[in-house]
Amino acid sequence: MSDLAQVIADALDERDLHYQRRDENSFFVTLPGTKKLQTNCWLVLTPHALLVEAFVCRRPDENLEGVYRWLLQRNTRLYGVHYCLDDVGDIHLVGRTGLHAVTDDELDRILGQVLEAGDGDFNTLIELGFATSIRREWAWRESRGESLANLRAFQHLVAGDGAQRSSTDWSDS
Repeated sequence: MSDLAQVIADALDERDLHYQRRDENSFFVTLPGTKKLQTNCWLVLTPHALLVEAFVCRRPDENLEGVYRWLLQRNTRLYGVHYCLDDVGDIHLVGRTGLHAVTDDELDRILGQVLEAGDGDFNTLIELGFATSIRREWAWRESRGESLANLRAFQHLVAGDGAQRSSTDWSDS
């Protein structure tokens, strides 16, 4: 196992990824993102497999059926990981890879998939499961003159509520 742990450490170092080790077989990796600022991912060597787990988002507030349908359909296009729910309904990506496949190239593919899904699907999941909260937050910020900059990806959810913005409205941070 120490040889495989070294393969993982070398792969993470080569990609300049920040990670911490809980023990000799567990790596807590931070993957940088664009929509979701970061995706935290566990890589854990067990006697039979490399386990991969990444938190994606908390339990949706609404539209559970729509969110779960979307997750199940998205699972058909994922490599090495799949979406699942924990006991409180939070959304995670999980996977298992045989120890024979723990190579630099395979780690690159799996971590790439975790990042592509965790970061790339984040806004869709937020739109599907938190639209009312986004509208409420938008209205609250607007009423107080607060910045809307980090909500701009969701402007289309409130556009029908008279929240039309000019390009200069988005320049605040």
